Amino acid sequence: MLRLIPAVGRRLFLLADRLFNWLFGNATNPLYYLGTISCLMFALVTVSGFYLYAFYETGVDTTYASVEHLTHNQWWLGGVMRSVHRYASDAMVLTMLLHLARHFCFDRYRSFRAFSWITGMVLLWLVYVSGVNGYMLPWDRLAQYTVVSVAEWFDALPAFRGTLVRNFILPESISDRFFSLLQFLHIGIPLAALAALWIHVQRVPRARVIPPRPLAIGLVVMLLALSLARPVVSQGAAEFASLPQRVSLDWFYLSVLPLVQQGHALALWGVVGGLTLLAVALPWLPPKRLDKSVSAWQVTLHPGAASYAARAGETLLDAGLRAELTLPFECRSGGCGRCRVHLLQGHVDDGGDTASSLTPEQRAHGDILLCCATALSDVEIELAPDAIVPHADATYEATVTALELLAPEVMKLTLTLAQGRRIAFQAGQYLQIVLPDGQRRAYSFTTPSGSEHQLDLHVRRMPEGLFTTQVFERMKVGDTLRFEGPFGAFVLREPSPRPLIFVAGATGFAPVKSLLEQAFRAGIKKPIHFYWGVRRPEDLYLRTLAEGWAREHPQFHFVPVISEPRPGDGWSGRTGLVHEAILHDFPDLSGHLVYACGSVRMVQAAKPAFVAQGLSDEMCFSDAFTPAASATATPA
Repeated sequence: MLRLIPAVGRRLFLLADRLFNWLFGNATNPLYYLGTISCLMFALVTVSGFYLYAFYETGVDTTYASVEHLTHNQWWLGGVMRSVHRYASDAMVLTMLLHLARHFCFDRYRSFRAFSWITGMVLLWLVYVSGVNGYMLPWDRLAQYTVVSVAEWFDALPAFRGTLVRNFILPESISDRFFSLLQFLHIGIPLAALAALWIHVQRVPRARVIPPRPLAIGLVVMLLALSLARPVVSQGAAEFASLPQRVSLDWFYLSVLPLVQQGHALALWGVVGGLTLLAVALPWLPPKRLDKSVSAWQVTLHPGAASYAARAGETLLDAGLRAELTLPFECRSGGCGRCRVHLLQGHVDDGGDTASSLTPEQRAHGDILLCCATALSDVEIELAPDAIVPHADATYEATVTALELLAPEVMKLTLTLAQGRRIAFQAGQYLQIVLPDGQRRAYSFTTPSGSEHQLDLHVRRMPEGLFTTQVFERMKVGDTLRFEGPFGAFVLREPSPRPLIFVAGATGFAPVKSLLEQAFRAGIKKPIHFYWGVRRPEDLYLRTLAEGWAREHPQFHFVPVISEPRPGDGWSGRTGLVHEAILHDFPDLSGHLVYACGSVRMVQAAKPAFVAQGLSDEMCFSDAFTPAASATATPA
């Protein structure tokens, strides 16, 4: 039964998700934000409650009159506030129950999540008790019914033996202190609920308490419209001469009270207590045998090569946020697709149908959602460059201090960091220029690893390029730029006994230059072969530098390759595709280590060919880029 119920509930939730995605869109599906909606309702209840408290009077003869005056004489604000207070309370308990049910159906309450599950139970009870207590305050017929029913419910317990309900038989038994007590409880219990909410989210990394703005605005507008269309009113002043026979109940909070009036109070305690104990024990039911051989899996994140540990059953998103990594996310339920990444290595449980925003093509490509996927082995994942959210201290401002034309289509852009700051990076990594409209353009560091105050970037002109056109036509010394970094895992894997082969296409020379200079600095003496492929000889914009390396370092060999030579170029060197030159020179690539940087087309053509010629897949490191030619192109 404990397996059947969540299976059916999971299916129902997935069907509801599809319906709500169609109605509201994936990014604002309220079923993906049940927890944050509950927090928003709590805030609305608190704000409206403060306003009502300012006009509420505690006294036998004044309580009902003060509520009526607020409701009718000040209907345009006080009446609306009372209605918002009521409807937001109902919405809060509804979304909390759905939030609990969703986590139960999707099996997100065991192991390390048990703490949040149990504190959530405490929070739910506090909200429920506070809501029931709230219905006692207006002192109308419904309040009388609620007070008497709750007293009779408690009187069923042996500790009270019918003593409580005696206080509500005669009007003389009620004094002003009674209403002060109710008011005190209605302040104290929500404060305890607020403390429980704070404890509840402590184990949830980077917990959010407010839903997306469009959804939050829509919910507030809905509550205001409902408050105006169906304002909450009292049900007549309380009269102890008779017990109310007909009242309009709030079925979210008061649904169990009719059972008390029918004489089932003690049985109701048994049912409520039993269900509560069962809910508290659920994280350990049925008992599961845990695999203690692996306490956590290692997750490596590219670019940046950051790594963190993911516990069994923990989503890759929660594990990364727990490790204080800044990862993109929004709904945490698989609907918005904001946390989509590419699985490079390893095995995961991708969450199945819960990752509803993934298309079949994306799944086939190896994409997963961080908020749904859990590790089944050590894994490596890759974020898209435009999805990286850097830390605040990874953002820099710099001044353009030099512009040097290296070739007709390549500019060396020299940047000096503002306020004497330095940026630490590894050879082969890159930074991202942040454009005024928020788009980003990636450019590699061109120097060995270090902490630098001044940087050189190689910028290749692209037809109609948003940033490159600015560099070649409008940029001048003294201009300021903002950038983020460092990013990337295209770095040297040394020491290693394997000979090194570097291959660069066009301005892929920039990161290869930094890697080669890092290798020379490290004193690597094993064979190093560098193949640089370009279309025309003039595109070898730092050919003399590479030739100088060959003269200075006997272990280094430089092979330029031209793919589109013309008769007037006077080129007598190697021609064709650069990776084919490597395949010709190295019939057996086993035992080598290859670093390839260039266009996506070049890397996609080269890597399988290298592997087919004996290169181990783990020994081929690549950094592919897509040139961004317009404002709508993919950043590169």
